Amino acid sequence: MSTVSPPWTYTLQLPHDPRAPGIARATLRTVLAAHDLSALTPAAELLAAELLTNAHLHTAGPYALRLLGREPGRLRIAVWDTDPRVPPGFSKGEAASVVPDDSEGGRGLHLVRACADSWGASVLRELGASKGGKLLWADCR
Repeated sequence: MSTVSPPWTYTLQLPHDPRAPGIARATLRTVLAAHDLSALTPAAELLAAELLTNAHLHTAGPYALRLLGREPGRLRIAVWDTDPRVPPGFSKGEAASVVPDDSEGGRGLHLVRACADSWGASVLRELGASKGGKLLWADCR
């Protein structure tokens, strides 16, 4: 007999604080363990780390981690921040930028593309309760 898991969502609001990405990754590990998805932890943690670090380094405001479980064994990791600008190469069809070998940064998008089953971005307009900004997401199984 097969069972169907109901969809679930967790959202963690984060201040612009250098400790926030680490707190978010710890929360991610706890949520995955609670939903018996620990096998996804290495890939999910890497994806979350890259998206969270991007939000922390390139915005001045708060950001949020959102985890969505829609299907068994599949996870969507999304990070919202206040800046509506989507990083170059993050949208489907755009080429990722070439990073010099001696560069200390700029490889996050390449890691997301290599580890995620799919990824994307949504620019959010300020409507009603929305704070605008953007939502970058990545799926893993």
